[in-house]
Amino acid sequence: MDTSEQSISMLIAECKRELRLLGYSDNHALRLSRYWDEFEKWMHLHCINDYSSEICYRYCHEEIGSHVLSGVEKKHWIKLRAIRMLMSYYQQGCFEFRTPSVATRSLCGVTGETMELFLEHNYLVFHLAASTIEEKRRHLFDLNSYLESLEVSLDQITIGHLADFYCNMDYSQGKKRHVNSTIRQLLRYAYDTGKTSQDMSFVVMPVSKSPSKLPTTYTEDEIRRMLSTVERSSAIGKRDYLILLLAAEYGWRSSDIVNFSFSQIDWDKNTISFEQHKTGVAVQYPLLSSIGNAIIEYLKYGRPESNAQEVILAHDTIRRGRKLMSPTIHSIVTRYLRAANIENWKERKHGPHALRHSLATNLLKRNISIPIISTVLGHQSTESTKLYISLDIEQLRKSALQIPQLNTAIFEVAI
Repeated sequence: MDTSEQSISMLIAECKRELRLLGYSDNHALRLSRYWDEFEKWMHLHCINDYSSEICYRYCHEEIGSHVLSGVEKKHWIKLRAIRMLMSYYQQGCFEFRTPSVATRSLCGVTGETMELFLEHNYLVFHLAASTIEEKRRHLFDLNSYLESLEVSLDQITIGHLADFYCNMDYSQGKKRHVNSTIRQLLRYAYDTGKTSQDMSFVVMPVSKSPSKLPTTYTEDEIRRMLSTVERSSAIGKRDYLILLLAAEYGWRSSDIVNFSFSQIDWDKNTISFEQHKTGVAVQYPLLSSIGNAIIEYLKYGRPESNAQEVILAHDTIRRGRKLMSPTIHSIVTRYLRAANIENWKERKHGPHALRHSLATNLLKRNISIPIISTVLGHQSTESTKLYISLDIEQLRKSALQIPQLNTAIFEVAI
């Protein structure tokens, strides 16, 4: 067996191991593994020695019909899912959450050029995350396709065009709310930058939110049980324990955990400071002894040798010593919630954001005020924080009356 064969074999072995760690059923794991083995045989049959994502794309198009769901018969969806899981693990060290329905959308024509400038403006000025920019691109793609089909520019758009567009798209209430927001921002940007002669953003009215579901929360006892399940004697255990602490005690999003770098730590002042990846809001946290000790333990006895600036790294064979991807954080949190045998965890949200919700609610239960909790979570508005908290109105009212100054004590009453 040559090196390339070992490479694809090692990749498949890593993916099979990940299936076990994520708790896939034996039948589902066996089915996915069979498709991976078929792919390996196909490589050998075609004398392909070098594994790459391009080879996966070729296999998908030749053997399945497409690398996205569109154009693939339903009976082959699981097979496509298996190959894309293999590819995403090779690229990112984790399985993508779902198989995309369509390929990456390209904005075309003069209207598309303006939309691209709008997206670039959002990225450079507002520092929106790449995932948020991509979501806005998806919203604009429909409008771009519609206007191009009519040969109508943004400067020629009318109320009738917009009404017809929404009628044709038949969006759900939730989807329309998000699309409306993006289109309104685009039209305002086009007017402000002289791309259009009149401001049409005012005709795109906001869509009211439907009553939101209460967020998933875990009690302090449940979170302690989750943390206690970590086998901290191993390198991966030390890493995972640090990840869980950052999510549970600071309420960090997965994007901030994977981007946590050495430059953000001030050991002299015992603080951690950075701009949140999602919002660009600057935050500062006291370096708790529990987290400081976990960082030191991981750096001394767990972290792979690497020149990477990120503190927390991948440990698997394929991506060892490289930056983690956000979906991996979700998988890690899920793994330990399962291990803790927490009641009904499958029916509840079980990623890092659930721990963020839990931190907000548990702080409020300890009579920490909403303005303080907003500061902890890095929210610019207390209205955003209230969405995180699933307590009765009376408790919220009492809490809002308390506005003490931020100090490290609020973290000592956290998880």
